Amino acid sequence: MTTIHLTEATTSTPEQFIAGLTDFGPGRSKLFANSHDEDLKVHDQGPGYADVTEGSGSVWERLHYDWSDPDRVVLTTTESSVWGGESGYTYTFKQRADGATEIDAVIVREGKNLKGHLLATVFAVFGKRVLGMAFENSVRAIETRNIPTGTTTK
Repeated sequence: MTTIHLTEATTSTPEQFIAGLTDFGPGRSKLFANSHDEDLKVHDQGPGYADVTEGSGSVWERLHYDWSDPDRVVLTTTESSVWGGESGYTYTFKQRADGATEIDAVIVREGKNLKGHLLATVFAVFGKRVLGMAFENSVRAIETRNIPTGTTTK
């Protein structure tokens, strides 16, 4: 099992980040590159939860999203082409004194087959860098989405 811990600061509020994380509409891949729109399927959704299959091509997973706690979002893998066991994501939010939000992400990957075990091994070696870049890109994309129209950044 591989566990990757990432931290990123953002100008987005926890509510704004959660809104981006739980937006399962068209254009999701602009926020999360590994969640291709054509592979996205929402099975069920309600206040504070969703059951969603997402991924890209042959690597997909069905996730139970729980955002009932405003300071934490938990994604539990319930089915996948490669992941099993304790796989999933946990995002924890903390407001900083400077107004920024610190996002703590924990990604757990437990392979359930040969491909999953190989990917988990690759993530153990390169995951922090690769998934860290993807996480940072998602955080920045959500920030950009939250900039009011007509506002410019420097």
